[in-house]
Amino acid sequence: MTQWKHLVPAAVFGLVVGLTAEGAQAQPLELQFGTTSPPGNMQSLSAENFAERVNEQLDGTATVTVYTDSQLGSDREMLQKLKLGTQDMSQPSTIMSTIVPEFGLFDLPYLVASREHMRCIGEEIVWPELAPKVEAAGYKLIGIWENGFRHISNNVRPINKPEDLQGVKLRVPQGVWRVRMFETYGANPTPMAFSEVFVGLQTGVIDGQENPYSNIYAGRFQEVQTYLTETRHIYTPSFPTASLRRFESYPEEVQEAILRAGRETQGWTYEQAAVLEEETKEKLLEAGMEFNVADREAFVAGSKAVYDAFAEEVPGGAELIERALALADGC
Repeated sequence: MTQWKHLVPAAVFGLVVGLTAEGAQAQPLELQFGTTSPPGNMQSLSAENFAERVNEQLDGTATVTVYTDSQLGSDREMLQKLKLGTQDMSQPSTIMSTIVPEFGLFDLPYLVASREHMRCIGEEIVWPELAPKVEAAGYKLIGIWENGFRHISNNVRPINKPEDLQGVKLRVPQGVWRVRMFETYGANPTPMAFSEVFVGLQTGVIDGQENPYSNIYAGRFQEVQTYLTETRHIYTPSFPTASLRRFESYPEEVQEAILRAGRETQGWTYEQAAVLEEETKEKLLEAGMEFNVADREAFVAGSKAVYDAFAEEVPGGAELIERALALADGC
């Protein structure tokens, strides 16, 4: 009888622990995906497509929830959270060059000619060479999506050549090479979070900004901007990235689903982005913005100093530029 007094509580305790552990295991992983982009633009749409793919594949094992409009912080803040392991995923773009300097390649004007060109750069350069450097810095690259071809809007004058940007206070993302580029053109580039741009334009803190058409429309900048110039000065990829610390803690099937969905979303993004680009351009024109197409040759000629600086300052930069440009003919 004395033995049973000791054994029964132990058995009950073991049963409770077992049930608790089983219940804990049954709880789905809740994965946070943050983006600074507002709903309706290409980055947010890509994130939502990715989440749908992951959620469908895992069927309740894990759930990805997308937080748009800087709900989880700025790009810089979210990258810090990823580094610390307090957030699962985010969608950096230009700011990737602060992690791995070679990503400044994508801030060189007129480098990427088309989405097919970008796909080749991704397969030949980003995945085999830059992704491991991202991982060494404490992150996990999970895809190569799109922010799009960028254009300039402002309230000062139409922009036809680089000299037309002289003195224009222009919002740019937080990336060193974008700042250098517009300084070379004579503008006064001002790094600013996307969520702050509308008010900055409305109050005159800045004169203009540069973004893909879809971002301009989603941000409602047409309400506070007069001139719209088609420059296509930069094609900006976006680089959905996970916290390496978090990623390695996920079950294998969750890791595989994330990487698979990240790749699958790329093709979907390219197809949708081409359509959205034309649709949002038309909406901006219908809103009454004064439109012109910039002198591409003048901007290309005015960009040489940026290429020279990148080649000199980034280790292997000259070779990286040469290889990337060569892929315009296919891979």
